[in-house]
Amino acid sequence: MTRPGHAIGLGIAFGAAAGAAWGFVFLAPELARAFTPLQLSAARYLAYGLVALALIAPRWRALAPRIGRTEWRALLRLSLQGNIVYYVLLASAVQLGGMAMTSLVIGFLPVAVTVIGSRGEGAVPLRRLALPLALGIAGIACVAWQAIGMASDAPLATRVTGFLCAVGALAAWTSYAVSNSRWLARLDHISSHDWSLLTGLVTGGLAVLLAVPAFAGTSAADHTGAQWLGFAGVAAGMAVVASVLGNAFWNRASRLLPLTMIGQMILFETLFALLYGFLWEARWPTALEALAMVLVSASVLAGISAHRPAPAAH
Repeated sequence: MTRPGHAIGLGIAFGAAAGAAWGFVFLAPELARAFTPLQLSAARYLAYGLVALALIAPRWRALAPRIGRTEWRALLRLSLQGNIVYYVLLASAVQLGGMAMTSLVIGFLPVAVTVIGSRGEGAVPLRRLALPLALGIAGIACVAWQAIGMASDAPLATRVTGFLCAVGALAAWTSYAVSNSRWLARLDHISSHDWSLLTGLVTGGLAVLLAVPAFAGTSAADHTGAQWLGFAGVAAGMAVVASVLGNAFWNRASRLLPLTMIGQMILFETLFALLYGFLWEARWPTALEALAMVLVSASVLAGISAHRPAPAAH
């Protein structure tokens, strides 16, 4: 099914907004390095669950009858894949291997999602996506070269573990992105915003269970008051900016864009993650990093072009 131009443009805007919101989660483990990935994930999603509960409560009576056992099972699976498992692995990757390496691996998401989405009904043939995919891979290769060439005090085993965590996060989010997009396509009785809030509600319940092992044996004296305050601020910021706003933007984009194009939109997350990393480190990107950002941007533009309908014959 061909989508109108205004829907494509609006979908791109929502995709970029989601990328800007999600890029923050790469910085959060650095902002709260004194805390473990399990603690970060539990606190983030406890806050997300509370915010989602407050927002969905006024409409609960009208919404609850529309959700059956099948939808609840899907929400449980999506919440586990796209939130809990994904972020525990991502935060571990950032703290063990650094933001650059993690951004690099997660940057392969567009390739993975696009290849899977190319099998869907009505999707753009994979051959038409060869240029955007090639540009994206070239951009990611530049970031990889930069990451490999940088000196590091971390032991090799630590960096390898961080890399494996990033690969695991990539697999978890690829599965989530494809499944969530397909669910949204058939949920005409539930809005994308409500689906996002329902995901938050289920994720909050899972976070309650995660908090038990995450904070077991931890006391207030283990960290300073400033560290606890900063941790609470980071968790709340991730809940509102990344989880509530980011997921809402993403679900809206998922309904406006074909699955193969959604794959290209994920590149915005990589761009913003790199931007936030440069700001945090108070430096300009190197020539290789700048080239990578240009290639990734060109990949997104080429992906947009591949989805434009052919002009009508006169």
